[in-house]
Amino acid sequence: MPPRNKYMAAQRPKNFKGTFARLLGYLKPYRGRMVAVFLCVALQSLTNIIATSLLQPLLNGLAASAQSDVTLTGLKFIDKYALTGETSDKFIYLGAVIGLMAAIYVVGLAANYIFNRLQVAISTSTIKKLRDDLFTHMQSLPIRVFDTTTHGELMSRYTNDIDMMNEFIARALPQFVSSFITIVGVFVVMFIKSWELSLVMVGMLIIMGFIVKFIGGRSKRNFVAQQAAVGKLNGYIEEMTEGQKVVKAFNHEAKAIEEFDKINGHWATVSARANSYANIMGPIMNNISHFFYAGIAIFGALIASQADNPLDYVGIIAVFLLYIRNITMPIQQISQQINLLFMAVAGGERVFALMDTPSEVDDGYVTLVNANIDDSGNITESDCRTGHWAWKHPHADGTVTYTELKGDVRFEDVTFGYEENKTVLHDVSLYAHPGQKIAFVGSTGAGKTTITNLINRFYDVPDGKIRYDGININKIKKADLRRSLAMVLQDTHLFTGTVMDNIRYGRLDATDEECIAAAKSANAHQFIKHLPEGYNTMLTRDGENLSQGQRQLIAIARAAVADPPVLILDEATSSIDTRTEWLIEKGMDALMEGRTTFVIAHRLSTVRNSDAIMVLEHGVIIERGNHDDLIAQKGKYYQLYTGMFELS
Repeated sequence: MPPRNKYMAAQRPKNFKGTFARLLGYLKPYRGRMVAVFLCVALQSLTNIIATSLLQPLLNGLAASAQSDVTLTGLKFIDKYALTGETSDKFIYLGAVIGLMAAIYVVGLAANYIFNRLQVAISTSTIKKLRDDLFTHMQSLPIRVFDTTTHGELMSRYTNDIDMMNEFIARALPQFVSSFITIVGVFVVMFIKSWELSLVMVGMLIIMGFIVKFIGGRSKRNFVAQQAAVGKLNGYIEEMTEGQKVVKAFNHEAKAIEEFDKINGHWATVSARANSYANIMGPIMNNISHFFYAGIAIFGALIASQADNPLDYVGIIAVFLLYIRNITMPIQQISQQINLLFMAVAGGERVFALMDTPSEVDDGYVTLVNANIDDSGNITESDCRTGHWAWKHPHADGTVTYTELKGDVRFEDVTFGYEENKTVLHDVSLYAHPGQKIAFVGSTGAGKTTITNLINRFYDVPDGKIRYDGININKIKKADLRRSLAMVLQDTHLFTGTVMDNIRYGRLDATDEECIAAAKSANAHQFIKHLPEGYNTMLTRDGENLSQGQRQLIAIARAAVADPPVLILDEATSSIDTRTEWLIEKGMDALMEGRTTFVIAHRLSTVRNSDAIMVLEHGVIIERGNHDDLIAQKGKYYQLYTGMFELS
């Protein structure tokens, strides 16, 4: 098997602008709705600003009600009521101001409702598209990616990283627009009302800007590190969860806890750093706003004391004090949104790194087709399932030839390694005639599973050739090649669904009758009938409600329903007890009849009837022959079979 290492190590973003632009690119299909969202956000922000500014004429009106000689100012189209000086007219003036404020708030509420409805639809659609693209691309990746990356690392892309992107799209982006408009709008209104007091606000914003820049820069680095630490933590948890039986069997709990504490401790450290910078932003901003709150009040009082009519400044000072509160929150939100932006870009780069991982290369052009074969051996292509298959081989001159699918597999001087400087197979040559059973035995790491990986083109051969019915498998489309093969692995995997669904996974167009026949050939029918709902029994969590042997029998039935000319059995009976093995022996013999079969087994009793047995050591075939021949040679196989030497 290939070495386990970090295939896509999570690091800080190398291309911040490119990743951010790519993330925004997912919003392009919703440009119209995004414009509507930003308009609603802008309208909501402006209504708050305008409604707050109306406090000035309202407070001035209240002051005027106490002194009849005070001239009211603030709203020209309702000032006519104030100028009369009558108490009733003043109440009409105040009522008009309050009514106008209420109407503005209603408009803002409506804009907020529309914005939320639109933004939910946009964010969910965008994240769905992201996950669709990621999952679709993942199906095209070479098996090497999954062999060298922990499942937890991959799952982290779908959960933590995409969730961070969703947070940015759903919350941070519209809040940033709202905060920006609020800050700009407040400044415009403030300068209109009093440029002197506005200068005090400018000083406050300059100080806040330096603080945001200082804290935001440190927060960015630590949030990126936090995302990477989460991925590593998830990978370890997933690995320990899957291997819990092994952990307990070897009393590895203490060591597992120690390693988890180390990984979790690293996450806690970087997370604490990231969140400490993010969390101190709010208190700092609030305390600064308190200082400026007091400063505006004092400075405003000084200006009012020098004015001809101090009461005219009552409304202005009150509005400015409220604006300090209103402007502090958007600045604080911008700092939080910057943190979310960094986290989203860090997560986006990890997601896009997986999306940009090169897909499995398939330059094959020979396809598998249904065929009609007459008595003379002539082959014609058929649109219907005939039970016969042929390789359709187009040539450069425009002609097409058909080769009957028989299952003749040959290795010619194959050398292969998972890593460039580490060879696993050395100059391997072998052949399997149609219908032959070929067995591989040898120590762990000898290269047995590697041979089956190459037959499936999970990995391509850099040196040597593998021919299938005389055709170089590099010329055969991978999907068609794998359609002609069926594998039963040592580690079975059952999907959530019924027993029938899991058997039909071998061939999706198989009928119920064909699935039941396949189960009978694997001797799985008897135990399936005794399940609570028979073939309709639901399986969950990789078939945890079945025994290991029962899961293996379903996997064998799945291979049987595929009805391929070539079978690969990789330790297929290792999890089945002796009695169960005896029960399926006839079914397996029937399944293998007329099919080329490659068997990997540590239990030598299962390969005695093989047509040829290959003994591998360190990627080299050191012995070959049938059981009797190898026993007569009294070599490595003889030692293994007689117990003089044990497989490791």
